[in-house]
Amino acid sequence: QVQLVESGGGLVQAGGSLRLSCAASGTINSIGVMGWYRQAPGKQRELVASITRSGMTNYSDSVKGRFTISRDNAKNTVSLQMNSLKSDDTAVYYCNYRLTGNYWGQGTQVTVSS
Repeated sequence: QVQLVESGGGLVQAGGSLRLSCAASGTINSIGVMGWYRQAPGKQRELVASITRSGMTNYSDSVKGRFTISRDNAKNTVSLQMNSLKSDDTAVYYCNYRLTGNYWGQGTQVTVSS
């Protein structure tokens, strides 16, 4: 089993920045892919960004150039630096780890006020 704990959400004005962090524990294999998803009210959960063990990243078009994902394989953590936030970024953000299974954190609320 894998446990994921997110931190760093909150309320920010449009144009501001937030940094989300996620700590993984349990049966972790660093070759797993780690990432961030988000779900806004009334919408499906969507990929924000993901990163492989080697550092290969993938971003949704809506956040490219504004968000940066990073991970520390030694500490089993993944972070998401979010800059130039927009009201459309308001959502619950979930940390994700997948290898043979698919694991989720409890989610952290990000609210961007316009």
